[in-house]
Order: sequence, then structure tokens, then C-alpha cells
Amino acid sequence: MVYLISVLGCGYLGVTHAAGMAELGHTVVGIDVDAEKVALLNEGRLPFFETGLDTLMTRHLRSGRLRFSTSYEDAADADVHFICVGTPQQPQGTSADLSYIDAVATRLAPHLTKECLVVGKSTVPVGTAAHLWSVLREHAPAGDVLSMAWNPEFLSEGKAVADTLRPDRIVLGVQNAHSEKTLRDVYAPLIENGVPVVVSDLPTAEVIKSAANSFTATKISFINAMAEFCEASGADVKVVTEALAYDTRIGGQFLTSGLGFGGGCMPKDIRAFQARADELGAGRSLAFLAEVDAVNLRRRDRLVELIREQCDGTLRGRRIAVLGAAFKPGTDDIRDSPALHVADVVQREGGEVTVHDPKAMDNARRSFPELNYAPDALSAAAGADVVALLTDWQEFAALKPAQLERTVRHRRIVDARHALDDVEWRRSGWTYSAPGRPSLATAPPTEQAPPGHRP
Repeated sequence: MVYLISVLGCGYLGVTHAAGMAELGHTVVGIDVDAEKVALLNEGRLPFFETGLDTLMTRHLRSGRLRFSTSYEDAADADVHFICVGTPQQPQGTSADLSYIDAVATRLAPHLTKECLVVGKSTVPVGTAAHLWSVLREHAPAGDVLSMAWNPEFLSEGKAVADTLRPDRIVLGVQNAHSEKTLRDVYAPLIENGVPVVVSDLPTAEVIKSAANSFTATKISFINAMAEFCEASGADVKVVTEALAYDTRIGGQFLTSGLGFGGGCMPKDIRAFQARADELGAGRSLAFLAEVDAVNLRRRDRLVELIREQCDGTLRGRRIAVLGAAFKPGTDDIRDSPALHVADVVQREGGEVTVHDPKAMDNARRSFPELNYAPDALSAAAGADVVALLTDWQEFAALKPAQLERTVRHRRIVDARHALDDVEWRRSGWTYSAPGRPSLATAPPTEQAPPGHRP
């Protein structure tokens, strides 16, 4: 069945979801209050980078199944309304800022004059859906025939299109059988291809998303805590990780130590989850998330220490090449970027920092104009005392020692993401260091098998 769908909010989530719904055969209008953004989108231009999204969006602008508007009146006839606005951290405190969600409900309600389904996709504290439901029921002309659902997103920037069209699961938080049927119809092509569906009530769906982000963050911080312990004990976290990954109870995904997580979602989401637990009187149940957050932030300080150690104890006057500005590969998003956090601290300690990133240069320049920027990795490394690989783009992982040694001042590299072959770099005369592998900083190159090697 083909529906007329509105998507409210045209950021990373909204544009990806709108294009995905058009790909599934629906007619979609994306609504955003930013007129400049809407004009760009209707021209087929993304205001951000997301792998494959420009192609998908352009295809459906041309097919006529997708368009964008600033007018909520254009959403009035939709059968299903998806709320996709951001829920950033409050300026003061750690709770989620729900002002964008509330603004959407206020603007949308007067236009709900027919039977329809309003669906939240944003990550929100438990209880938000119930609040919105009461607002819409009170202010919408068709309040008596509205339905509310929560269908949390599980997108990962850099592969958001794949996550939309080939998700691991679809969660449907619904009030009644009609809402469930409507959403099953919306997602019918995916369900027919075998994507699992989890049906719940509204609060359970809200908690599922927060729980998923918190578990992922905990797994990342766990292995980074192991890296801290390995640094203190002389063990090698890379081999520890390899052994853990073979355990089917644990698995290897998100079990790579390094610089930790960042971005506009996971850090603020785990803080908001903990804040909501405190509000509900269940703060002790999620108290561990404070340490998950703390471990993650400590890795940034440790990376600065590793760079400083490579510079004989001082950063003042040293030239540091930083490879990476985005918080992760595959995106130009620099929100809470660990790479730029480290670059900024090094610069403030007197280092001369030059940054290169394949996609995030413009965003980085706007937010960190005091840093230097280079058009490619080799230019960034020119005259460097230390090269720091801080975002694991594939083009950085593919760098060879011979490429950089002709341009750097000293052959020293800090591999924050364990992206490089340390044996290859050390055999080429480089001083190599990485989080959780302290012995590699000064160990001479050898012919022995690398740690963890199995014949």
C-alpha cells in the first residue's frame, strides 16, 4: 500500500528517512523551517555528507515521490507523519532538550484535520510520546481519530542509507492494532525481505533506543578501560580484543579500543538516559553510565599524552599532523569529535596543528578556525614532528610509511584507531604508539610474528 508521508525535520535522520520512504514507494514531503536548507534539498544538494544519500534523494526528487517544503500546510493531507527533529543536550545539565519536539507538535497540530498516524523517530526520554499524545489530542481538530506511535531510528552515520533500507530490526511502539497495521504497511517491502519486527507499547519503544545506544557505548568504553589497564600492566589490548571477539557471548563489533566515541547522538543520549533515570527515582540502575562517559572522555586526554610523549614531553613549538576531523569515517559530522578535541588541546598547549579530513574540512574550519588545514594527508604531514591518525578513514589506513617519510620531520606516528600495521611501520624505522599498546612506542622492529598472530 502506498501512503502519503510527511517527515518533520530535515537533518541527517529526516532527509535519510524521507528518501528511504520514497525508495519504498511512498509519496513523501519533508518539512523544515530552514528555508535555505529546503531550497538546497529541492535542488538535489545535501547540506551535509552522507554516503549514498545524494544519489537516493536525487532519484526520488526526479521521480516525483519526494519534495521538501517549509509549510506545515503541505503536510496536512499526509496519512503518516514522522517526527525526525533533534533532541540535543540541554545547555545547562544533561537532560534532553525537547523544545524541537514540542515545536513540531505545536506547529503540526492545527493541520491534523483527518484520521492519521503521528510517529516519533527521534531519540527521546521515556514518557515523551505520552506527552506529545496529550498535546496533539488537545490541539488537533481531528484529535479523536489520531493515533500515536514510536518507531525509533537505529542509523549509524556513514551507513545511514543501508541502515534505513536494510535495518537489523524495526521497532514499532504502538497504541492499537490499527497503528501497527499502518506501520507494517509502510515498511512492507522490508518486512517481506525478512527484517525482524519488534512490537511494543510506547514507553518500551522509547527505552529500546536508549538501551541500544547505552549498550554500544558501554562496550566501547569497556574495551577502552581494558586499554587503560593494559597500559598500566604492560599487556597488549589488541591481543586481548582479538581473544574476546572470538567469544560468541561478546563478539567483536564495537570492541576496538582507541579514541572512543563522539558525534551528536551517543554521548548526549547516554547522559539523557541517566538523567531520566534520576527523575524517575531509578538513578542507581544507570549509575554505571557516568563511568562509561568518563572512560570515553579520558581516552582523549590519553591521546594528548601519547602525542606529548612522542615529542619528548612538550608540545610547545612542535608540529603535529592530525589525520581526521569527523567524529567517525563516512561523515562530515564534527559534533563532539574526539579528533578535533585532541587537535584543539594540542594547539592550546603550544603545538602547531595541521588537520586533514576527506569530508569534514569545511565544518572543522568553521568551528576551529585557529587550527591549520591541509588539502591532503601528505601536505598535513609536511615537516611534522608527529603524525596522529585520529579518524580511521580508509585512505588513512592505506597510507604507507614510505609515503610519509619523505615529508615529515621525524618518523613518529600515533595510531589512535589501531588502523595501521604496526609491524610494517616499525620495520620502516617509525616510532609507533597506540592506546593500550605502550610497549610498541619504543620497541625496535623485529622479524617475529606480530602480536596475536596464529600460524
